[in-house]
Amino acid sequence: MTNSEIDPSVQAELDRLRDSIDNIDAAVVHMLAERFKCTQQVGRLKAEHRLPPADPAREAQQIARLRSLAENAKLDPAFAEKLLNFIIAEVIRHHETIARS
Repeated sequence: MTNSEIDPSVQAELDRLRDSIDNIDAAVVHMLAERFKCTQQVGRLKAEHRLPPADPAREAQQIARLRSLAENAKLDPAFAEKLLNFIIAEVIRHHETIARS
């Protein structure tokens, strides 16, 4: 079925929902950018004071916190954990790069 074959009211609702999704995606990207600005500052502070790039206790605490938030938001906690693990891995990579420079 092509867009021209879809009922106009259904198409309008799809367009409205997709616009909302696009706005949410943009907000997620901007929030991640802000988060990484903060973690870059943490990386510089750690490097300055010769602290290790990774902090397993903090990471475990954040994973537990995010899983709880996900459950409360009716989001799959396993998905939330995978997302945070991906973000943490990128943060650690940034911290290691900062420590080397």
